[in-house]
Order: sequence, then C-alpha cells, then structure tokens
Amino acid sequence: MKPIPDHIKENLDVLFVGFNPSIRSSETGHHFANPTNRFWSILYKAGITDRKYLPTEDFKLLNLGYGFTNIVARPTKNAKEISSEEYRLGRELLKAKIRTYRPKIICFVGKGVYQEYSGRKNVQWGKQLIPVISGVVDFVAPSSSGLVRMGIDDIAEIYSDLPKLIPVVNQQRHNSIL
Repeated sequence: MKPIPDHIKENLDVLFVGFNPSIRSSETGHHFANPTNRFWSILYKAGITDRKYLPTEDFKLLNLGYGFTNIVARPTKNAKEISSEEYRLGRELLKAKIRTYRPKIICFVGKGVYQEYSGRKNVQWGKQLIPVISGVVDFVAPSSSGLVRMGIDDIAEIYSDLPKLIPVVNQQRHNSIL
C-alpha cells in the first residue's frame, strides 16, 4: 500500500488532519475515499462546501481554502495498526508542515488524532483554548468514519463551527499584523 499525497498550500483556511489513509484511499490516491466514510457528506451538511464533493475531487478543495493531510502516512485497515513510533514521527512531520504552511485552522478529524498530536488526554469538541503551535487554531471534530456512533447531523453540527471561525481567525491575523 502506498501513501496518498497531501493537498496543502500556504495560508489555508482549514487543514483537515486524519489518522492515516484507509486501504481504499491508498488504492484510489484520494482522501476519505472509503465508501462508508461520511466526510464529504459532513462537509456539505455543515455548510463548509456548497455541494457534496466526491473523494476524487479532493484536490479541488484547495481552491476553496481547504487542505488534507494525515498524522501517519502509512495506509492501514484501521488506526489500531499504527505504532507509537509512527505516531511520534508523524507528530513531528505534522508540526513541521504546520510551521511551513501556516494554515489558519487545523481540524483534527477525530479526537484520537488530536490526542496523538497534542499529547493531551482531556479534549473537548471544537476550538481548543491553547494551540500546540502559536498562531494556528486547533479544532477537534469527530471522526467521519462509519464506525463512529454519533449521528451525521450531530457531527455536522460540530463541523459547522468551522466556517464561522474562519472570519474570526482572519480578523485576528489581520490585527496582529497591524
């Protein structure tokens, strides 16, 4: 199985970070490609996108200000197969990407992803009070996996805070430059 490419560029509004690619994502080369994954429906229901995109269109979201990466690049059937060493290396690579590309908001697609990244155990949904990297907002959202027992509307409600947060972060960045 091969890793899939990041879709990332400087100054994105939101960089979505997953655990790692699924087998289906590795096969197709696209993020959140498993047919049971609800990611693309969640983005649409949350008002982040104006329509439901297909996984094969993941690269198109760069033009909307959204990018994709993972904390671990190696595809697996599930996140339980990821070793602590892979998380340690992935955490450092992810921090380097964030420092290089400076997205406004990092949306961790799953509480466990953020816990592995931040080392924090007590995590609430939404914007975190203290970011890991200064000047970049950490936002924790439920995993979009079909294995998650939360209803899609409840998950989309949490994600719907992202489009509201973007203008606030833009204003804060603008004010810090002045």
